[in-house]
Amino acid sequence: MEIVENNEQKIVVKLKGVPLQYANALRRICLTGVPVFAIDDVVIIENSSVLADEGIAHRLAMTPLRTDLTRFVEPSKCSCHSEMGCTHCRVMLMIDSGSVDTTRTITSAELTSEDDFVKPVSDKIPIIELAPGQKLKLEAYARLGRGTEHAKWNSATVSVLTETANSEDHILMVESTGALTPAQIVLAGIDELAKNLDGFKQVIAAL
Repeated sequence: MEIVENNEQKIVVKLKGVPLQYANALRRICLTGVPVFAIDDVVIIENSSVLADEGIAHRLAMTPLRTDLTRFVEPSKCSCHSEMGCTHCRVMLMIDSGSVDTTRTITSAELTSEDDFVKPVSDKIPIIELAPGQKLKLEAYARLGRGTEHAKWNSATVSVLTETANSEDHILMVESTGALTPAQIVLAGIDELAKNLDGFKQVIAAL
C-alpha cells in the first residue's frame, strides 16, 4: 500500500499488485463492514415537543458517535451475554433539556455520555427545537454494529475504488463519518477481510 493522502476526514491509498476482487472487497468492508457505535435503543422519559418519540429516536440513531474499538466489543461477542449489555458492549447517553423559557434548538452538545470518549463527533448536530414550556428527557443506549445491518452503523460516508493504468493497481478513497479516523477504517477493514478469508478457508477445508 502507498499512502497518497491522509487527513482527519479522508484517506487515499494506492493498492499495488492487488486483484480487483480483493480491492473491491476491501472497499465494501470499509463502507459497511467495520463496527462503529450508534444509538440503538432510546427510552423517552418525557417528550412534550411536536416531534414524535420515533422521530427523535431516528435522529439520535443517525448521529455519528466517536468509537473506540480497543475497549468495546460487539454485543454478540461480549462475555456478558445480556440483552441489556454491559460496560464492555454498550454506552448510555442522556438528554435532559429542563424547561425552556424561549424557543431553542437542542443539539448533540446536550447529549451527555457516561464514557468520556464515546460521544457525538460534533456538538452542532440539531436534534429537536423546543418551544417555551416544552421538555425533552431521555436515555439512549449505543452499541457497536455494522452498516450491513443498518446505515446508522456505516463507518464511512464514501468509499471509492478507482482503476489505474496498471490493472493490478487501484486507488482507494475512504471518507470517514468521524466515528473512526480514515486510517483506522482502512486498517480495520484489512483485518476484517483477513478474518473473512480465514473463515472461508476453514469452511472449504471442512468439506
